[in-house]
Amino acid sequence: MNTIVEARALAPDVCYFRIEAPKIARRRQAGQFVIVRVEDDGERIPLTIADSDAEEGWIALAVQAVGHTTTVMNRLQTGDHLVDMVGPLGEPSEIEQFGTVAVVGGGLGTAIAYPVAKALSDAGNSVISIIGGRSTPYVIFEDEMRECSDEIHPCTDDGSHGFHGLVTTKLDEVMARRQVDRVICAGPIPMMRAVAETTRPHGIPTIASLNPIMVDGTGMCGGCRVSVGGESKFACVDGPEFDAHKVDFELLSRRNRAYLEWETEHNRSVS
Repeated sequence: MNTIVEARALAPDVCYFRIEAPKIARRRQAGQFVIVRVEDDGERIPLTIADSDAEEGWIALAVQAVGHTTTVMNRLQTGDHLVDMVGPLGEPSEIEQFGTVAVVGGGLGTAIAYPVAKALSDAGNSVISIIGGRSTPYVIFEDEMRECSDEIHPCTDDGSHGFHGLVTTKLDEVMARRQVDRVICAGPIPMMRAVAETTRPHGIPTIASLNPIMVDGTGMCGGCRVSVGGESKFACVDGPEFDAHKVDFELLSRRNRAYLEWETEHNRSVS
């Protein structure tokens, strides 16, 4: 069990894994995650389920090497095993027929956005996907997003692929020519904050996936505590998706930077 049936590079420092997990594949819904342990004495890390196949019995994970555990995991190959994997966890995405939904993914966030976009499309929505990266190699899951989207707009910071500019600029353009009934975003915190501020004047319901801030995935560490509408929530047990217009992104950004210096030194010493 937990056998890796496919391992390949997806982008610089990002790997794609298909892992044998029939029970999880049968129960998993869009927006949920698993907790993975790579080494016998290692930490447990939460990773969003990017895809799955209930009949074939596998789930897919996209992993960015940002610390010791994710670096070790990205060295694994087809045929290797994970020590253990628990899930699916987290509240599933709200999937119903909203109308036209813009799904915005930035960097690795596109792997988080993809299962939501697919589920929304299957539910009868018109999906407009806007996906971004700093340059061509960092724009991921484009083919997968294209398959479930009525429109897709890749964006790059350097103009090497698709639209030259920010995903929020493209989102503004889309909203100017089409009625958008809902927006879903997943990616770096500054990007999600910018998306929320872009849609706020239009009153468009906007959902942010706060997967990137999860630490142990159980709520015990308190590392993913976030203020939503003035109430304390935990991304792993109450989310990971929240009303982006109610998330206190300023507080979230400050808390997320609190241990940046320590994490940088720690990752350098163990990698």
